[in-house]
Amino acid sequence: MQHGSILIIGGGIGGLSAAIALRQKGFGATVLERYPDMHASVFGVGIIQPGNALRALDAIGCADACVAAGYPAKQWGRMLDVAGDHVHDMPGVAIAGSTLPPLNGITRPRLHQILTDRALAVGVDIRYGTSIDTVDDDGDRVTARSDSGESFTADILIAADGVRSRVRRHVLGTEIEPHYIGQSAFRINIPRLPEIDCIVLQGDDRGMAGYVPIGPDLAYMFYNAHLGAHERIPEQELAPRLREYLARFGGLTARVRDEFIADDAEIVLRPEESIGVPTPWHKGRIVLMGDAVHAITPHLGQGAAQAIEDGVVLAEELASDRDVDAAFTAYTERRYGRCKLIVETSLAIGEWEMGRLDGFDNVAATNHVLEVMAQPL
Repeated sequence: MQHGSILIIGGGIGGLSAAIALRQKGFGATVLERYPDMHASVFGVGIIQPGNALRALDAIGCADACVAAGYPAKQWGRMLDVAGDHVHDMPGVAIAGSTLPPLNGITRPRLHQILTDRALAVGVDIRYGTSIDTVDDDGDRVTARSDSGESFTADILIAADGVRSRVRRHVLGTEIEPHYIGQSAFRINIPRLPEIDCIVLQGDDRGMAGYVPIGPDLAYMFYNAHLGAHERIPEQELAPRLREYLARFGGLTARVRDEFIADDAEIVLRPEESIGVPTPWHKGRIVLMGDAVHAITPHLGQGAAQAIEDGVVLAEELASDRDVDAAFTAYTERRYGRCKLIVETSLAIGEWEMGRLDGFDNVAATNHVLEVMAQPL
């Protein structure tokens, strides 16, 4: 398919990345975002950008801005034991031909601003406050209708509308619900202490705390807590509950616990959900991407990376000489195995952290993923 018009449902990381990549290939791209503005759609505190994410961001002209706005690390990570003593380094895997760092950390608002600015600069049309109710594919064109009755028609529709995608049922003919894995992630922004110069993991198979630098003076701390599916922690109890989880830790985590975990309002707690959708990821002129087909738990820091890669690969295949069905099939073939590895390995790390996977080597599993992700898209 050459050029044409494309609707992208969802203005998150994946949707904006796809829109930019498509505009760079000469397509018309309109993003329909249900939230009222750019800032309303941004959740969480910070985000990990491994080398493969930076490579994909470089393809859409955003990598340098992310590195300038974030914290480029010289290695992937470092492991500490519960007492805070050094266990070993995790250098990461270099991507052939790239001068980008093995890891960059950045705040989510800054990443979203960079992607939005780039999208507008290349001519993407972004429509905020537009929630899609129905889609109709007549074989030649696709029409999306908003809750307010407004209609949008294009040659192709890309659903980047997240883990609870409203378009997914249209493609699959049935609904697939995300699976809560039994963990919820505490996150809080903290000052970047000198030793937080890469991803720092501290803990064991009873629990893992982690730190990610996301700016020269800023980092975030996370802890994956084992919580029942219906267990809720009241907002006014977040800080004491997190300190309780961290009570057995020494070293870096003890300092963070005692100095920075005090204000419940500064803590974000989110359930960790996973979904892996079988192929095909398309039907007719409608195709799924990002969390709509591979919602990834945060254990490998690859969720956003895979959504960005989806957008880059999808644009490449649509810009080929193939017809639409063949382009969608080629996109899925390039993406499915890679995303499946990430989904399954992230789930395995979560199981290990909850003490349900004896003998699992989380370091070896992480290194294997980094090696595979460094391979060409």
